[in-house]
Amino acid sequence: MARVLIIGAGGVGRVATHKCAQYPEIFSEIMLASRTVSKCEKIASEIERPIRTAQVDADYPEQVQALIKDFKPDIVINVALPYQNMAIMEACLQEGVHYVDTAAYEPKDEKSFSYDWQLKAYKEPYRRQGLVGLLGCGFDPGVTNVYVAYAVKHYFDEIHELEIVDVNAGDHGLPFATNFNPEVNIREITLPARHWEGGEFKVTPPLSEKRDFECPEGLGTYPVYLMYHEELETLVRNFPTIKKATFWMKFSDEYLQTLRTLQKIGMTSIEPVDLGPVKISPLDFLRKILPDPAELGPRTKGKTCIGNIMTGVKDGKKRKIFIYNICDHQEAYKETGAQAVSYTAGVPPVLGAALVLDGAWKKPGVYTPEEFDPDPFMERIGEYGLPWKLVELDPEA
Repeated sequence: MARVLIIGAGGVGRVATHKCAQYPEIFSEIMLASRTVSKCEKIASEIERPIRTAQVDADYPEQVQALIKDFKPDIVINVALPYQNMAIMEACLQEGVHYVDTAAYEPKDEKSFSYDWQLKAYKEPYRRQGLVGLLGCGFDPGVTNVYVAYAVKHYFDEIHELEIVDVNAGDHGLPFATNFNPEVNIREITLPARHWEGGEFKVTPPLSEKRDFECPEGLGTYPVYLMYHEELETLVRNFPTIKKATFWMKFSDEYLQTLRTLQKIGMTSIEPVDLGPVKISPLDFLRKILPDPAELGPRTKGKTCIGNIMTGVKDGKKRKIFIYNICDHQEAYKETGAQAVSYTAGVPPVLGAALVLDGAWKKPGVYTPEEFDPDPFMERIGEYGLPWKLVELDPEA
């Protein structure tokens, strides 16, 4: 029985709150906090269990610390913006509270993201205080990291190649909308692509490498593009036998045409523009006028498919496996009021928090998910709503 504070009331925060409420034997008291408290109140009103709500600006550690001091949670689930990770981690450290997030920190004023800021600043201080900081425990990153750890533990003596594939085969019927925070999403996909090969990260222009990927279970074949995703940073570090690691994501032609037009006219810039009494970056302005991803649930149909294709050696023989999850947008909406992209990101941090609280993942310090025993997570993630399948593939294909 523990108290949990969830920070962030977007689509992912909605899912995390609904999921925590389903496990009263673990999360005895729940508080949902956001800069806009009305969003918290709306989510809380949909849940039968009492959910406390609060206003907090997570840019400021002192506000988060004051809220923690008042509510006295055992753990904080941070599903706010990645720019706010450091402030929330600092508040948790000061108040002696465990911490979970779903994405690597990135500075507001530059297009860059990495776990190193959080690891360097907090790994030792958290360890000294007996606290757990669980970083990047969404789906990708998060579940994809655990898939690698599970495969290495049970299916490979050495893993040599990793391909992470993220396909959203759903349709919301809008000409252009992002599946999660537009600012974070557009910053991410307009960065140069990076993949691991030959002992180093190689860089290619953004969205310049494309291939077709056939999803399992008759979901269809879709174009996927090479991108950089933060889980590659720690996976190649923690599994040094990996010779090549890539991340691929599906985008439609219409989406990319619109994105490229926005880039050409400067609307994806993060540099503030002086508009008289205020300064605002074009990307921040774009975020404010694009559809809110948290409101896409009712109109999004179809499914997502996210998984890892892994090649390596077992007992001297080459082996190739595919571990994946398929999630239905409408089923996710019926359960939580959110589409499947929010669902797949919001469920894992709840399980991660549960594993920290029950001791299975209680290792003082700051870590990414692959650094813990994968078995407790893999045994329970299906029950939490994200079942997985593993298939053997032809290692020569």
